Amino acid sequence: MSSSAAPCLIALDTATEVVHLALCEGGRVHAHAVGGGAQASVSTLPALNAVLAQADLAWSDVQAIAFGRGPGAFTGLRTSCAIAQGLALGLGIPVLALDTLLAVAEAARQDHPDIEQALQLDAHASLWVLQDARMSEVYAASFRWVNGRWQADQAPVLWPLAHLRERVASGQLRLVAGSALLAYPDDVAGLAEQGACLAPDARPHGRALAALAQTAWAAGEAQDAALALPLYVRDKVAQTTAERTAERTAERAATAGGVAP
Repeated sequence: MSSSAAPCLIALDTATEVVHLALCEGGRVHAHAVGGGAQASVSTLPALNAVLAQADLAWSDVQAIAFGRGPGAFTGLRTSCAIAQGLALGLGIPVLALDTLLAVAEAARQDHPDIEQALQLDAHASLWVLQDARMSEVYAASFRWVNGRWQADQAPVLWPLAHLRERVASGQLRLVAGSALLAYPDDVAGLAEQGACLAPDARPHGRALAALAQTAWAAGEAQDAALALPLYVRDKVAQTTAERTAERTAERAATAGGVAP
């Protein structure tokens, strides 16, 4: 088994349409991704077994299970928590709860030198994560990089597109990452015009999850498997027909210049 200085950790996130996995052992990271969505519940465990086999390790070597608690897709979050809890209980080990939006922030920091440099140069710089929440809404949170660690600036919230447009127009979003940049290009078009640093490809990938899991372990944030709970910021998971119709009408009115037909 790995030493406590270099723990053997499994990390997984099923909050998006792709299942992101990681195995940390001996200072090395084995990252993997498989199809998610409706297939997450059946693809995750075989993928984890394969990652362990590639590293020539067994489940008995694993010291904790890190999981993305969300926010994200309702079914995906339940899948992530159930798998993490089931594995941890079966192995008699703790869990590490990771913020999915923070994993997106970490991915942007790892993969985009311009964003990493901006965070390093200014401890007050906020990296906003905007994730597509479907239903014309966006999961939003912001984080700062202070003394080599992430600090939450704005806890995860749910923004309607109208509020997203307002925040873009304010000119205060200077560093932005997440899938909403691709899902709602017209609503965030102003960011590029303002010269913001953008990371539309940032996802909660394995390397980001591994970094957060290792930090959480070192900080003593392991907890009992019974506490493997999802983070929901949306009370509703579906819209009524009337709500969808009203939303489309409002969007058409906004496109036409703010005058409803």
